[in-house]
Amino acid sequence: MSVTKVHARQIFDSRGNPTVEVDLYTAKGLFRASVPSGASTGIHEAVELRDGDKNAYVGKGVSRAVANVNDIIGPELIKSGLPVTSQKEIDDFLIKLDGTPNKGKLGANAILGVSIAVAQAGAAEKGVPLYQHLADLAGVKAPFVLPTPAFNVINGGSHAGNKLAFQEFLLLPTGAANFAEAMKIGTETYHTLKKVISAKYGIDAVNVGDEGGFAPNVSGAEESLELLVEAIKKAGYEGKVKIALDVASSEFYKDGKYDLDFKNPNSDPTKWISGKELADLYISYAKKYPIISIEDPFDQDDWEAWSHFTSQSTLQIVGDDLTVTNALRIKTAIEKKACNGLLLKVNQIGTISESIQAAQLAQSDGWGVMVSHRSGETESTLIADLVVALGTGQIKTGAPARSERVAKYNQLLRIEEELAGKSVYAGDKGFSAGTQAPALLKK
Repeated sequence: MSVTKVHARQIFDSRGNPTVEVDLYTAKGLFRASVPSGASTGIHEAVELRDGDKNAYVGKGVSRAVANVNDIIGPELIKSGLPVTSQKEIDDFLIKLDGTPNKGKLGANAILGVSIAVAQAGAAEKGVPLYQHLADLAGVKAPFVLPTPAFNVINGGSHAGNKLAFQEFLLLPTGAANFAEAMKIGTETYHTLKKVISAKYGIDAVNVGDEGGFAPNVSGAEESLELLVEAIKKAGYEGKVKIALDVASSEFYKDGKYDLDFKNPNSDPTKWISGKELADLYISYAKKYPIISIEDPFDQDDWEAWSHFTSQSTLQIVGDDLTVTNALRIKTAIEKKACNGLLLKVNQIGTISESIQAAQLAQSDGWGVMVSHRSGETESTLIADLVVALGTGQIKTGAPARSERVAKYNQLLRIEEELAGKSVYAGDKGFSAGTQAPALLKK
């Protein structure tokens, strides 16, 4: 039941940047895990250890993190003799081995690779699927919940080379009967959107961004929302598909204001807007379009704007850079009533156990929880199993395009099939101001 060998290597993520892969062996065989990487990363995230050597991989090499697995973590974990089914004990052991509050010594990317591989080994040891093992760790009982997918179909912000300030415009097939139908609705609307964009902006406008979404040269958010509404209507799914935004506004926060023209080097500071003005803008969009969720509407430390907006809005307001899957930041957000939703990214915190803890802490205050990929992804399908295990009912892992994104959606199709009638589809139950998901989905 314990680990017999650990070996890490440098592989590449979906953006062609190095990342960490870990091979972990037990008597049951080999368990392999790879680690994703973000583009718009929050300053409060756990440390992703990079080499910083500009002469190799543009400074993004991970040989130090790989060496930390091979020379420190692996030997110590083998020596500990801890059984792979004891996820929390192993994760605590890894955290203690690092000894820093942000995993800055060994690297969250080194620690997470081992933590995920241990979870996979634990599931094999018990002879159950990964989602079942993770559910056992989280204390979640059946019926399992298949999540509503949030497809990132228009890219802006740091993910695309257009003028659009907001980072993601997402389609959510809340009106589907099950996950398989949600994929049908999502893919059909995505392909319809491609035709709509191509007709309006030309064929070169349907090139895709980091997460498979289109990046047309739109003037702003409203133009993007109009495109989505038109595509939903033309695909025949009006009323069945809702919209979500990931604004990633920390990217364009300057001197206490928000610059919606931040990609322009000659942006006019007199046109930058306050947090309150930005909140009013969101509220006006939500009145006009079927928006149910907004992620990172304000800067990661602009607590006042967050609390003001949350008190004024009935939307699900999701913390990402604000909360960085970190229990301490989530507690502060709960105290300040800053948001009512958590974006759960395992690499922001660095272990499986802390990810489960973060989700449960958020749910204890009635928040919605959306499990998420990163813009630099691998073929790993871990988050598909994790979202089913936690029963949060929401996942975003890109457009229904690019294999590193679709791999997660395909895994969810397999899980739904395997559960054959023993699961429920979340639909719109998780999005009513973040308060409905846990209660409704447990009934």
